[in-house]
Amino acid sequence: MQTEIDIIFAMTREIQLSDVLAAVKAGVKQACCRLDPAARACLGAAAGREQNPNARWALETLLDNAEAAERQGMPLCQDTGMAVFFVELGQEVRLVGGSLTDTLDRAVEEAYREGCFRMSVLDPLTRVNTGTNTPAVIHLDLVPGDRLRIRFLPKGFGSENMSKLYMLTPAQGLPVALDRVVEAVREAGSNPCPPVVVGVGFGGTAEKAMEIAKRALLRPLGSPNPDPQLAEIEAELLRRINELGIGAQGFSGETTALGVHAEKFPTHISAFPVAVNIQCNAVRTAEVIL
Repeated sequence: MQTEIDIIFAMTREIQLSDVLAAVKAGVKQACCRLDPAARACLGAAAGREQNPNARWALETLLDNAEAAERQGMPLCQDTGMAVFFVELGQEVRLVGGSLTDTLDRAVEEAYREGCFRMSVLDPLTRVNTGTNTPAVIHLDLVPGDRLRIRFLPKGFGSENMSKLYMLTPAQGLPVALDRVVEAVREAGSNPCPPVVVGVGFGGTAEKAMEIAKRALLRPLGSPNPDPQLAEIEAELLRRINELGIGAQGFSGETTALGVHAEKFPTHISAFPVAVNIQCNAVRTAEVIL
């Protein structure tokens, strides 16, 4: 006679964490050595229309570097970043064989060691390196369904250090919010290795705004937000940012940003959080679905 627990387990799908380890490890290795195809296309288009010879040379050099890195299995950038994961765990999934957090950390450690990637993670106070490029930063969402989706973003800190959070008042409104985003990119200048991708988060709490700004960076370049208002904001911000004239690697020119991705989340009546998270030209992501 089946018990209630037996019925529940029969309705779940088991995923072995050993399979997760293998898939994520392969994805991490590939991401650190391969420029995202959409970003490669955007860089090529930018190089084709660039009139400034120095900026055009910088864009062409970035493309040459991406080709060499992928061909030779070498890191796309010496800063292979801090590992950030966005995980969607289906509620009908049962993970078997250990801890998901430990598995993701192990995948990062093994991939970085085997790939000879730089270990950049350390204690913030003692400045002693962990030696494993872990722990990773993990954002976990429980979602309907029976699949596990893991997205990986190795975040370099030339760009991460340019992050901004503005806790505006509702009275300041959207015009001031857009000004702040442009101001953040202007202040960053050449530090985040432009051309960049700019993630923008509107709403939520302070930490939620920062999270959705970073999550926005995972959207493929060239895909506007399906929300018409956000798509219009993205287009306006991209135009204004490129009018700054910072250009590729700070050589001035037409392309300071390859794209702007904006997301929103409901917020409190007395607040208007605006977060900016910048991604350098080395757009590196991986996705695993099990």
